[in-house]
Amino acid sequence: MAEKIIIATENAPAAIGTYSQAVKVGSTVYLSGQIPLVPSTMQIVSDDFEAQVVQVFENLTAVCTAAGGSINDIVKLNIFLIDLSHFAKVNEIMSRYFSQPYPSRAAIGVKQLPKDSQVEMDGVMEL
Repeated sequence: MAEKIIIATENAPAAIGTYSQAVKVGSTVYLSGQIPLVPSTMQIVSDDFEAQVVQVFENLTAVCTAAGGSINDIVKLNIFLIDLSHFAKVNEIMSRYFSQPYPSRAAIGVKQLPKDSQVEMDGVMEL
C-alpha cells in the first residue's frame, strides 16, 4: 500500500473523533467531513444556514491549503443537508469558492448531522 500522509491544520476544526482532517495517498487527498465549527472555539458558527455553509467551505479551504492545494483541486464533493430545500443557496455560495471546471458532486438529504449542524461536506482532491 502507498504511504498515507496525515494532513492537519489549526485553521480548520480539530477532529472530534477517531479520524484525521485529511489523508493523502499518492496525489489523492481524502477530505474528512467538515461541519460549520469555528476552529478557534470548536462551536457552530451560527444557527444561520448561509453562515454555516460559508464556514464549511472555509474549513474545507483550510484543509485543502494544508494539503498543498486549493479548494479548486477538489474533484468530488459530497454535500449532506438536513433540509434539501436549501440546495439553491448551497449552489449560490459554492459559486463563490469554485471556478470551472466544477467538481463532480452529490447532495444527500440526511436526518441529522453532528452537533446539530445543518450541513456537512467531504470530498476528494487530486493534486
